[in-house]
Amino acid sequence: MNPPLRIWPALLCLVLMVALRYVTPLVDEGPAYLWMATAFSPIIGALLLLIWWVGWSRATRTEKVVGTLFLILALALSIFYSHPSMLGPGSVMLTIPLGVGIFALAAAFGRNQEPIRRTGTALLLGALAAGGSLLLRSNGMDGSMSNAYVWRWTPTSDAALAAETVSGMQGKALADALTGGLAHPQWPEFRGRDRLGIQRGTRFATDWEASPPETLWKVPLGKGWSSFSVAEPLLFTQDQRGDYETVVCLHAETGEELWTHAINARFDEPLGGPGPRATPTLHEGALYVLGAQGVLQRLHTRTGLPDWRVDLREVANRQPPTWGFASSPLIVGDAVIVYAGGKGDLGTLAFHKDSGNRLWAVPSGNDSYASAQRVRLADQDLVAITTNEGLDLIDPIQGTRALVHAWPHNGYRCLQSVVIDDSIIILSGMGSGTRRLRVTRAANGLIGEEQWTSRRLKPDFNDAVAYQGYLYGFDNSIFTCIDLATGERAWKGGRYGKGQVILLEDTGALLVSGEYGEIILLKASPDAHEELGRFQALDAKTWNHPVVVGDRLYLRNGEHATCVRLPKAN
Repeated sequence: MNPPLRIWPALLCLVLMVALRYVTPLVDEGPAYLWMATAFSPIIGALLLLIWWVGWSRATRTEKVVGTLFLILALALSIFYSHPSMLGPGSVMLTIPLGVGIFALAAAFGRNQEPIRRTGTALLLGALAAGGSLLLRSNGMDGSMSNAYVWRWTPTSDAALAAETVSGMQGKALADALTGGLAHPQWPEFRGRDRLGIQRGTRFATDWEASPPETLWKVPLGKGWSSFSVAEPLLFTQDQRGDYETVVCLHAETGEELWTHAINARFDEPLGGPGPRATPTLHEGALYVLGAQGVLQRLHTRTGLPDWRVDLREVANRQPPTWGFASSPLIVGDAVIVYAGGKGDLGTLAFHKDSGNRLWAVPSGNDSYASAQRVRLADQDLVAITTNEGLDLIDPIQGTRALVHAWPHNGYRCLQSVVIDDSIIILSGMGSGTRRLRVTRAANGLIGEEQWTSRRLKPDFNDAVAYQGYLYGFDNSIFTCIDLATGERAWKGGRYGKGQVILLEDTGALLVSGEYGEIILLKASPDAHEELGRFQALDAKTWNHPVVVGDRLYLRNGEHATCVRLPKAN
């Protein structure tokens, strides 16, 4: 008689798989690689379960051979016939772990049965579990490395938009009444003027129970993580519609599409999903846009027709990075500045705003999703860009690097810096934290002196704002306040996922957009984490930066765009 299976190693592996997958994201502090335990624990657990089955289970030799071969065959068939979006993370985090896990669990429950019966039952259940992924489609991952799944046959949100865009590629030219505000756009670029994420000019009520926000409109929009640039009554963004990367002009009062401009380009990856990442830039009546595949364009704001177009894949001699080209164009003088990450001096590039001809190029790191931004340090106007190698301060007139501060980060950087007096705050990726760098002028040029480096604020792709001596942002997925003088934490509280924040300066408040479309009003105070109000503005994953102009909040994600009226103070 065959001995029963040894099941404790299998049960231990299953418990560890679940614990690492769902408990690790709740850990506030930890090493930089801790997120990898969340991402890779399912596939590592599946591998350990296979090792258990072959080496420690006490199964017969025939069971081990037959069970292993047929289980691998079932997994391979499930992966081969699954939806393309399930390849990669979907297979690693669902198909394989679920199939192997159910196989091991069924074998453990049938440990005392005859070999042919327990192995046959385990194979059947494991194959059914793995085959369940054939019914699903992945909608990408959220900030906690969890995949969002929908039924495979569910229509994609941009399918109808794609058909409409292709059939009516261009809208009518806009009238003067609509384009009069282009000379003085209220929110001309990514995160507003100077890319600081600050709203000024309106003071809002902070009692949202007495005066709640009001949704004015909500319209479908394609995939992508672009934000809005605003010259009321016009809104500009870009999205993915099927095989077309599309720049969209909306009416701010109604959400109506006024024109679209589409190019045959599609960027898609399993973590963030499809669509453009960068935000259009308004400057002197023209619109500058960069798509995720690297196509940089200048468009007419009245019609969406292009003036010129360059392809960063050709100019920088590189393919799109892992998460696509994401640099929102920056206009300084006659230069349109974007990060490309090419080899040699093809890191950060400048093109003439009127012709698209290249003006200059300087070396930068090869991995960044940040955007260039204007800064003034040591009485000099500069352009700052952060990469995996550190911080570059560039003289935009000479096209040379004025300061290179080496601070390597083992991963991507995609955050905007903050200037405080004579210092620049460098926000890095998870693990590295935040650094304050004092910039001064010496006889041989600029010098950067580290004042502090703090792991009390470790944002991922979530920008921060500064107010009255303190910095507010996301420490992983928990909202946090740190002292700008020391880098020490003032408070930490509020789990809003991987969201974004802007400062309502005249109100002394922070407007946080949570990862799943909720907006939260916080008091901008170092004393304590204090929520003033909540409002559900959108559903589904919302990584896009919010925009506030006047009393209007404009927010979008990969499904919809919405306009919310925020209550004004008396």
